Amino acid sequence: MGTEVVGAAGKPRRVRMTPGARRVLEAAERLFYEHGIHAVGVDLIAAEAGVTKKTLYDRFGSKEQIVVEYLAGRDERWRDLLAGRLEAAGEGAAARVEAVFEASRAWSARYGAKGCSMINAHAEISDPAHPAHPVIIGQKRWMLDLFTGLAREVDAAGADRLARTLMLLHEGALVAHGVGVVPDPFGTALDQVRELLGR
Repeated sequence: MGTEVVGAAGKPRRVRMTPGARRVLEAAERLFYEHGIHAVGVDLIAAEAGVTKKTLYDRFGSKEQIVVEYLAGRDERWRDLLAGRLEAAGEGAAARVEAVFEASRAWSARYGAKGCSMINAHAEISDPAHPAHPVIIGQKRWMLDLFTGLAREVDAAGADRLARTLMLLHEGALVAHGVGVVPDPFGTALDQVRELLGR
């Protein structure tokens, strides 16, 4: 009996996680993030996970599906962390915008030494036919939608422009963090955010 399940419309197909599948995914996540998706083959993933290649293919069907699980899993964990930060920030839209940047700083310090996994993956996966492509683009659209909703609460008339500016500051901070050239890119971005919000 296979482990793949079909996703709902517009959602990627996901895999039920058995203990073996979890070991594969943990190994793949570490390897993909550290070395890149194309540089890591299924032989190495299987060896690092302590499973056979047959087990890997039985659980996931393809390397592409492992990539989907890797990116979708990181996105889910990010959204969970962000939800907690937004809730703690309270009702004020400006404070919640700042909370997004603070959450990204905390996430990047713990999980993002090489920058954003979605941006890194997009450098390798630009083909819309790849099953992970919608995960990458969907995550960035979700972030823009989040900023748009918050921007409407701050300045309804200029919400779209403000949201795009916030998105660019956010994504720039993620990239700068991964490159390591700008000291405290999230702090610099937050200074700009506070100016925009008049705080």
